Amino acid sequence: MASTTIQIRIDSKIKKEARKLFDSLGIDISSAVKMFLVRSIKTQTLAIKGLTDNGFTPAREREMIKEAEWAQKHGKRYTSVKKMLDDILEQSK
Repeated sequence: MASTTIQIRIDSKIKKEARKLFDSLGIDISSAVKMFLVRSIKTQTLAIKGLTDNGFTPAREREMIKEAEWAQKHGKRYTSVKKMLDDILEQSK
């Protein structure tokens, strides 16, 4: 297979941080870019999961926030773990 060159311009800080990350993973930047391109071709997608800073998809994170807001507004509150466990055990009868 014939090789070719791709040149990209990137902020030097990003390059430095990427090199540090990939070095810790035992690969160089070129190999990481190749892996990204091959994966994109195989999946026919942009081979990056669009995750939030918390590691969830935006849809899942919105769902979790809505659930938490509902629980804060409508959920039961307990003054002790014992009272909570007693309530749970009573409901399971």
